[in-house]
Amino acid sequence: MAQIIPVDVFDIVVFGGTGDLAMRKLMPSLYLRDRDAQIPAESRIFGVSRSDLSSADYAARLRDGLERHLDQADWDDDVWQRFSARISHVKLDATKSDGWDGLVEGLEGGEERARVFYLATSPDLFGPICRNLKAAGVVTPQARVVLEKPIGRDLESACRINDEVGTVFNEDQIFRIDHYLGKETVQNLMALRFANSLFEPLWTSASIDHIQITVAEKIGVEGRGGYYDRSGALRDMVQNHLLQLLCLVAMEPPVRLDKDSVRDEKLKVLQALRPIAGGDVSAKTVSGQYRSGAVDGHPVPAYLEELSAEADGTAADSTTETFVVIKAEIENWRWAGVPFYLRTGKRLPKRSSEIIIQFRPVPHSIFEAGAGQVEPNRLVIRLQPDEGVTLSLMTKDPGPGGLRLRSAPLNLSFAETFKVRYPDAYERLLMDVVRGNPTLFMRRDEVEAAWSWVEPILEGWQNNSERPKAYTSGTWGPSAAIALIERDGRTWHDDAE
Repeated sequence: MAQIIPVDVFDIVVFGGTGDLAMRKLMPSLYLRDRDAQIPAESRIFGVSRSDLSSADYAARLRDGLERHLDQADWDDDVWQRFSARISHVKLDATKSDGWDGLVEGLEGGEERARVFYLATSPDLFGPICRNLKAAGVVTPQARVVLEKPIGRDLESACRINDEVGTVFNEDQIFRIDHYLGKETVQNLMALRFANSLFEPLWTSASIDHIQITVAEKIGVEGRGGYYDRSGALRDMVQNHLLQLLCLVAMEPPVRLDKDSVRDEKLKVLQALRPIAGGDVSAKTVSGQYRSGAVDGHPVPAYLEELSAEADGTAADSTTETFVVIKAEIENWRWAGVPFYLRTGKRLPKRSSEIIIQFRPVPHSIFEAGAGQVEPNRLVIRLQPDEGVTLSLMTKDPGPGGLRLRSAPLNLSFAETFKVRYPDAYERLLMDVVRGNPTLFMRRDEVEAAWSWVEPILEGWQNNSERPKAYTSGTWGPSAAIALIERDGRTWHDDAE
């Protein structure tokens, strides 16, 4: 098991402290880091919201949330007593300039320690909250601010938010979080590439036919219809999660594993993406919207029906996409001619996040036809739910009667290999913020480069005035998504299994 190294004493202030993200991810992550003795005794946790709650009331609500979202084996009454003693609630409308006295008083005495402001709020509030933090006098040299995705709705709003936050915090104090970068397997991708001489020489267009990156969800909007309908799959998933995964797969080896070297190489990938605009939008992208169907054998409503239910029965008519496929291409020497197929959607058959590295076939088969087909090697990097790596190799089928070939997997399952619980993405990233290590966070130029590439696709969809293609819940999206990859003579990995 990796050694758990305690961090220095810190204070963390979570704006949106009663919200879904705080209750489902942030507070459970802090609890687990406390359980593993990584958080010093003097550290303090503040939940900020507009709710009229005492600290005891907030702790009671937090305990209910922890019991819902933690595995039963992770719960410990003694740890809870220690953790709850750190918790304070501050009633505050963070968009207003008055009413900050409670937070100011709560933070007194911790001016020299790391001070983390986590903005688990709408991106529109990032600028006003930061300005009010400065006016209240609580921004210290050791302060950091964490911004949840998405940063804006387009390039213009992203630049505006970055400008507003940047007037209060220096760039090295701003942590733009993408929790996918904290996943064990995503970090292992760099170890796989740069710590093994086996793969890096093959990591080029000479050996790789194409790459697929899929982030599939079984759930629908889950009560987040208001947010999701203003966002859609392209803004919510592609602009951040999928493009960040693409960067880690495609980037050149950094000079060293530090904050600027890694992020410099990711930026080069984003800048090398071939623009998709005009007629290319129809040829290289597909948008979809789920209709009613069944997932895991259970009937589920259509997207528009879920929106109507959240709007007290008011009929909804939305052109927001819940599914996206994009054929992306990188214009550099390493990747010229290798398409990257990006796919994400809701109400798909399973929850799965995978990176598929499809190698080229052997140039010539020496085996007789009766031996069977020689299939190209494939490297599958599973991010969730079962983190691990699988490499398919051609082998001889055991037994007499001649030589017969079959594809067999070499499988590395993290759960089976390491047999220990390791910190999840938010746990790891929160501790990186406390340490002041931004390597796994997005830099401003990365965010704006991603928006520069995504925005023409959004404009193309709008100009085409074409509704997203309908697909039945529980399927792998509209038929056009299958046609897009099959036009190139290729197949989605789930279809080939």
